Amino acid sequence: MTEEQRTPGELSEMPAEQQAGAEDESLFEQVVAEQSAAEPPAEDQAEDEAWEQALADENPLQAELDAAKAKADEYLAMAQRVQADFDNFRRRNANLRAEAFADGQREVATAMLNVLDNLERALASAGEDSPLRSGIELTLKQMTAVYEKLGVTCIDRLGEPFDPNLENAVLQGSPEEGEPGTVCQVLQKGYQMDGHVLRHAMVKVVAEA
Repeated sequence: MTEEQRTPGELSEMPAEQQAGAEDESLFEQVVAEQSAAEPPAEDQAEDEAWEQALADENPLQAELDAAKAKADEYLAMAQRVQADFDNFRRRNANLRAEAFADGQREVATAMLNVLDNLERALASAGEDSPLRSGIELTLKQMTAVYEKLGVTCIDRLGEPFDPNLENAVLQGSPEEGEPGTVCQVLQKGYQMDGHVLRHAMVKVVAEA
């Protein structure tokens, strides 16, 4: 008989030792009842176990999916690096081609300067009535037009202060010929193209005082 089944009178009539035993028995039964109430129903527990098993079964597939995604990201990054390297290579190639083309133009223009000089000398020596004068003038005009199209300009700084970046001083002038340090005579024309000197001008410079 439990403590709930015993009446207060019956408990008080029992010896002290029996009363203590009855109280312990009642406390034990109370703890067992609380644990039974806290345990989930058998159906809920079965569902939880089934869910945990499903998650465990899916883990290998998830691992494979993660590995495939990581490999895809790696290939994508590699492809992006290759594309960037190719773009840089293409730009460098374009710049090299442009520089090579410009260098070739400057070399040809420089090589043809002697022809231009000779045409100017021939025109200067031809008489007004010479039958060759018109032909020389036409040829010189055509060549000058080509040079203008290429961006070739004459270095003509008569009366300007001498600039060693543009001119070569080959003769020294007297103070009567101009201001000290200035170009008083151009002996041979100089030419430049896009900021690059094709040929320095040969000049005569007034001596410094």
